[in-house]
Amino acid sequence: MAGRRRTSQQMQAASDAVVVPDVTPKPPRASRVKMMRQYDLVDRVRAYNPDTDEDLLNRAYVYAMMAHGEQKRASGDPYFSHPLEVAAILTDLKLDDATIVAALLHDTIEDTEATRTEIDNIFGAEIGALVEGLTKLKRLELVSREAKQAENLRKLLLAIADDVRVLLIKLADRLHNMRTMEFMPPASRKRIAEETLDIYAPLAGRMGMQEMREELEELSFRVLDPEAHAVVMQRLDALADRNRNLIGEIETQLSANLAKYGMAAEVTGRRKRPFSIWTKMERKSVGFEQLSDIYGFRIVMSDIESCYRALGVVHTTWPVVPGRFKDYISTPKQNDYRSIHTTVIGPGNQRVELHIRTQEMDQIAEFGIAAHAFYKDGAGSPTELLNRESNAFAWLRHTIEILAESANPEEFLEHTKLELFHDQVFCFTPKGKLIALPRKANVIDFAYSVHTDVGNSAVGCKINGKFAPLSSELENGDEVEVLTSPAQSAPPSAWESLAVTGKARAAIRRATRTAVRDQYAGLGRRIVERLFARAKIIYADDKLKGALPRLARTSIDDVMASVGRGDLRASDVARAMYPDYKEERVTRFGGKPGDAADAKSKTSPAKTTSAIPIRGINSDLPVKFAPNGGAVPGDRIVGIVTPGEGITIYPIQSPALKDYEDEPQRWLDVRWDIDETSPQRFPARLEVHNVNEPGSLAQIAAVIAEHDGNIDNIGMFRRSPDFTELTIDLEVYDLKHLSAIIAQLRAKEVVARVDRVNG
Repeated sequence: MAGRRRTSQQMQAASDAVVVPDVTPKPPRASRVKMMRQYDLVDRVRAYNPDTDEDLLNRAYVYAMMAHGEQKRASGDPYFSHPLEVAAILTDLKLDDATIVAALLHDTIEDTEATRTEIDNIFGAEIGALVEGLTKLKRLELVSREAKQAENLRKLLLAIADDVRVLLIKLADRLHNMRTMEFMPPASRKRIAEETLDIYAPLAGRMGMQEMREELEELSFRVLDPEAHAVVMQRLDALADRNRNLIGEIETQLSANLAKYGMAAEVTGRRKRPFSIWTKMERKSVGFEQLSDIYGFRIVMSDIESCYRALGVVHTTWPVVPGRFKDYISTPKQNDYRSIHTTVIGPGNQRVELHIRTQEMDQIAEFGIAAHAFYKDGAGSPTELLNRESNAFAWLRHTIEILAESANPEEFLEHTKLELFHDQVFCFTPKGKLIALPRKANVIDFAYSVHTDVGNSAVGCKINGKFAPLSSELENGDEVEVLTSPAQSAPPSAWESLAVTGKARAAIRRATRTAVRDQYAGLGRRIVERLFARAKIIYADDKLKGALPRLARTSIDDVMASVGRGDLRASDVARAMYPDYKEERVTRFGGKPGDAADAKSKTSPAKTTSAIPIRGINSDLPVKFAPNGGAVPGDRIVGIVTPGEGITIYPIQSPALKDYEDEPQRWLDVRWDIDETSPQRFPARLEVHNVNEPGSLAQIAAVIAEHDGNIDNIGMFRRSPDFTELTIDLEVYDLKHLSAIIAQLRAKEVVARVDRVNG
C-alpha cells in the first residue's frame, strides 16, 4: 500500500466520519471518472433496500479509500474508483449490504497491507470470507502462466461454491476492468480479453446473467478482433439507415395485434450485438446479408397462459419460419432461463425473432441468479436460497465438485472451459428423464451425465429405438438408451478425445488412471510374491501394512503400484517387512547364480512358477513390447522394468539388452501364457529389400494379407535406383506364423532379402 501503514484502530476511527473530505490527489492528467460519494452509494442501496445498514456502508467506504491511499490505476485515476464502480454495478443488481461492502473491500487484502484478520475484526467474518474468496493466491510456485491462472480460478470457484456472492462480485470486478482497458498494455489487454471470453462471459451466461454476458463478450470482441468488430458495426449502421424506425413500427404492430385480443403486453425491440452476429456468421459460414434474425423483440406478459395465447396471435398474424420454434418455458435451460422463442416474417418481409415470457422470467433472463432478492429477511443465506431455487447454481456447485478432481492445473482449466462454453440440446432417457447436454455432444457424454458408472460400463446404445455408435452426435428430443456390460469396468482411453463435456472427460481420465494404477499394482504384487517365494520367506498383507511407514506409502496398493512402475524395488519391500533380509545376488536373467546362467543355450523357456506370465497387450498387466522389433510367442523373452513405465518385453536375442547388463535388478523372469481359445496378435518388424518396379509393394502386402498378418506401418527408403528398403511393422499370432510369412516373402521374385528386426 502506498503511503504509511494505518492501524486497524486508525482505520476504524476514520470510518466513523459520515462525510469524507475530497482527498483525491490530482492525477497527472485529468481524471476520467467522477467518484461516487458516500451518500450517493447509500442512496443507491436504500432505493431497493430501505433497511440497509448505512453505518456499515459508510465505514466500508472510508476503510477502502484509506487502505488504497495514493494508489493509482493505469488511467491515472485513484485506485479507489475501481472498487467503488464495482459496488455501483452490484447496486444495479439490487444486492445485499454484505455484497456491496465486500465489493468495496475486494482488493484490500491483495493490493494493500490490510489483512483478513483486520477485516474480520472491523466488518465481521462473513464479509471477511467474501473478500478472502476474491483474493488471488500469491507466490505460486508454478511453471506456466496457465497453471497460475488455473490455480487462482480453482480457488475462486471453490469460494463461489461456499457463497455465490463471490461470483457476483468477481463478475462485476471483471466487467469494470473490461470497461477501462484502454490504458493497459496491448499484451495485457489481449490476455485479459481472452480469459474473459473463455471463462467469465460463459460463466455469467451459465448463471443466467445474459445482460452481463453480452457486455463482457462485446468488450472482449472489440479487443481481440477490432477489424471484425468494426466491419460488423459498419454493416449494422448501414442496415439501420435503410430500416429507419423499423423497430418502432414492429413494436407498435405487435402491441396493437395483442391488444386486439384483449392482451396487455410490454413489447421492446433491439438489434443484436456485434459479437453475437459475428459468431453466428462464423458458426453457420454465412455472410452478413444471409442473417435472418438481426432484430430481436421481447414480449413480456402477465402470466404463463398469456404467453401461449400471445404465441397463437403471433403465429396466426405472420408466417412462421420453420424450425425456429423453441419452448424453454416447458423445458427450461440449465441456467433457469425460460421463454418461448419463435421467428416470423413480419412487416416489410423482415424476419423477426420473438421471445415471449412473463415479468419474472424476464428478470431471471436479464439478471440470472442475481434476480433473487438476497436482501430479504428470513430467506436464509444466499447460497441456501439458491440451492433451493436455482438450477443454475446447483449445476455450478456440481460442476465445481467434478473439476476439483482434476489432476493438474492445466487439466482443470481445460475442463472448466469445456463445461462453461456451450449451448444446449435436450435428450431423454427411456424413463423420460431430461438430460441437458452441450451441442455436438454424443452418447458418451449422455452416459456420463446419467451416472459415472453408466459411462464407464457403456458398450452400446439405441437412439430413438435404433442401434447407433456411442460416438453418435445427439439432437434435441432424442431418446437415448445406453447399453452397459458388467464386464467393462473402465472405458477405453480413446473415449476422452471423443467426449465433449468436461464431466465425461474428467471421468474417463480418472477411470483410465485407476485402471492403469490397478495394472501396475497387479504387476507389482506378482513381482513381490515372486521374490518372497524365491527367498522362501512369508508374504502377508497384514505384515506389509505394519511396514508402510518405513516405505513412505499410505496403502498396500500404493506399495504394489510403486513396485510395478519400477519406482520401488521388491527387495525394499522385503527389507521393510524383514529387517534381517539380505538381498540375493541376481543374474541379468533375474534368478540366482546358476538358475539362468545357461539361459541362452536352452531351446525353450523354463515354465517355472516364479516366472511372471505374459498374456499380451490387452492383459491385466501394464506390458509393452520392445519398441524396435517387438516379441512374439515362441521367442524366449525377458522383462525389463523401467521406473514409471512398467515392464517391457524383449526377445532374448535383442541387442538392446546390452544396455541393461549392468542393472541386473531390472531384469525379470517372464514366460508366455497364451490363451489358445482367444488368440491375440503380437508386434514384429521385418526389413525387406525389394526390386524397385511397379506392383512390388502390392505383391508384398498381398503375401502378408493372404497369411492373415496385419500391417501397422510401412517405412520406405531408396537405397539405389534398383532397390527399395522397406521397414514393415506387422502383427502376427506367434513365431510359427511370422516364419511362414517370411518364407513366402522370400519366395517372391520381387524380394531380394527379408530379415526380422530384433530391436
